[in-house]
Amino acid sequence: MSQFYITTPIYYVNAKPHLGHAYSTIVADSVARFHRVMGDETYFLTGTDEHGDKIAQAAEAAGQTPKEFVDQISGIFQKLWPKLNISNSDFIRTTQDRHIKTVQRVLQQVYDNGDIYKSEYEGLYCYGCEQFLTEKDLVDGKCPDHDKAPTVIKETNYFFRMSKYQDWLKQYILDHPDFIRPERYRNEVLSMLDMGVLDDLCISRPKTRLSWGIELPFDTDYVTYVWFDALLNYLTAIDAPEGEKFGKFWPHANHLVAKDILKPHAIFWPTMLKAAGLEPYEHLNVHGYWLVKDTKMSKSIGNVVDPLSMVDTYGVDPFRYFLMREMRFGRDASFSEDALVGRLNADLANDLGNLFSRVLSMTQKYFGGVVPDPSRKHQAEDLEILSLATRSFTTFQEHFGKFEFGEALEGLWELVRGLNKYVDSTQPWALAKAEDTERLGNVMYVMLMLMRKVALHVWPVMPDTAEKMLLQLGQGEFAPESVNLTDEADSFGRLEPGLQLAKASNLFPRVEKKKEEPKAAPKKEKKKESKKAAKAQPAEPGTIEFADFQKVDMRVGTVVSCERHPDADRLLLVKVDLGEEEPRQVVAGLAEFFTPDELMGRQVVVVANLAPRKLRGYTSQGMILAVRKDGGMELLTASGPVKGGSKVS
Repeated sequence: MSQFYITTPIYYVNAKPHLGHAYSTIVADSVARFHRVMGDETYFLTGTDEHGDKIAQAAEAAGQTPKEFVDQISGIFQKLWPKLNISNSDFIRTTQDRHIKTVQRVLQQVYDNGDIYKSEYEGLYCYGCEQFLTEKDLVDGKCPDHDKAPTVIKETNYFFRMSKYQDWLKQYILDHPDFIRPERYRNEVLSMLDMGVLDDLCISRPKTRLSWGIELPFDTDYVTYVWFDALLNYLTAIDAPEGEKFGKFWPHANHLVAKDILKPHAIFWPTMLKAAGLEPYEHLNVHGYWLVKDTKMSKSIGNVVDPLSMVDTYGVDPFRYFLMREMRFGRDASFSEDALVGRLNADLANDLGNLFSRVLSMTQKYFGGVVPDPSRKHQAEDLEILSLATRSFTTFQEHFGKFEFGEALEGLWELVRGLNKYVDSTQPWALAKAEDTERLGNVMYVMLMLMRKVALHVWPVMPDTAEKMLLQLGQGEFAPESVNLTDEADSFGRLEPGLQLAKASNLFPRVEKKKEEPKAAPKKEKKKESKKAAKAQPAEPGTIEFADFQKVDMRVGTVVSCERHPDADRLLLVKVDLGEEEPRQVVAGLAEFFTPDELMGRQVVVVANLAPRKLRGYTSQGMILAVRKDGGMELLTASGPVKGGSKVS
């Protein structure tokens, strides 16, 4: 079995989590899940970075000790991840004893090797970056990331001989083209290395200025600088250097970071590892920023997106899907609620949700909800969809493994859309009418079998939804270790005939973005009306009071069964799923305009509180609403799939 190790950056706890934190962690989780269903033994690490100037300052501003402050904020991160369905193997905190021991051990080793020295230094210090900057780092005399002029500080500190490893690092990057990806960030790092000799890295702070940190093992008057502390978490979690997990997972280590911490991970970290006698990680994967109205998120601007508010409104899986689908990994992307709703309605409700709804309804209608036994006598359209499926699954796996998530999901959705077209072209309702059971069984099996494979590929991004899909397909409780996606790409079958399926499916009800309430206009004083004018005006002939309208209970449901009335040519016996224990039977005068097959799987509006009545010997428990037009009739329905029983208001 192959191994895979994925890490998020450990998040700095000077503020609460936002969309950027959520994105990095959801990406890492999706990648970890992908490798699990590819058959790899996978270790997934996230956590919090809890030392440094900014933490001490934030704690003081909050009226807390640094320990109280970091416990509180780290706890918020830990509570958020389950709500985003994060499946991390470990959560590390840099204040844990295990990490302090690792940092002090590595510091002592590098010091003993002669790569740490003490020197007086005067430089430009940015408290936001928590590092010394050079003049070439500044823009108009300010730190470009924090838009503030750095402070001149002169003090004695310890330094890491990073410059010693510049030539080695450059050659290593050239020899390993995918060490840093996407390529644009590899080129950026090479440009940094070509600009001149690397400065040695200041790795300490005197306790007279900062006491909140890990004490240097060779000088108790100093604490270590935050990067020489934080980066080592990736080793702590896998018991470096002697632990079994280290030997197993470190050769396959993949770091995931945002572009603002490219330099520490691409330059500081590899040289630190080299000085400690350790091999570099396998890949550094760098993503861009989420922008809001083309502006980087900022508390001062007030455009920070709260991930929990999105999850509470639209659900965790649609939120995860949107983030993974919308951003081209490595580049910046714009976040908007309108775009999220658009993806949910188009990709999830109209494409994936509609596919499951109509195919399961037809299976219920034609085969009693049981997977049919395929004849395997494929016609041209069957071979075409099977070929598309192989290409789609292969494309998904190749792109996902290279962190090209948008391309991977687009490849998968080509099949989802293709399956909806396959339903329309094969016309199962016509095959049923012609009593071509063999052909019908093969068509339905091909769709159901490929739907199972789609669900397996969707699982890394939308785990809850995928598991619902698999349950609806009779698969039982999902176990990722029992799956290998590589084996699924070009295989036929793997869905057992005779399995009992769900009668209906409603995975993604169509949603509308919540509109902001308009601000109320200032109230104007009204002149007192005379008693005569204030009296209620008589209603126009033919109108009803609002209270009368409120008595009508209209609900949206899905047609799960439909057949002709045995004794009435114009009537249909329609069973509608309104989210109740049993479908409702409605006797509808629609046979002149719709065949039973045309109504199967359709969503209709039903007057649900109409008193039951018998029509030609059959009880009708409601009325299906429709509109007459020239030459026919149209059904009233929602603009997209909604949950069975949703009330019309």
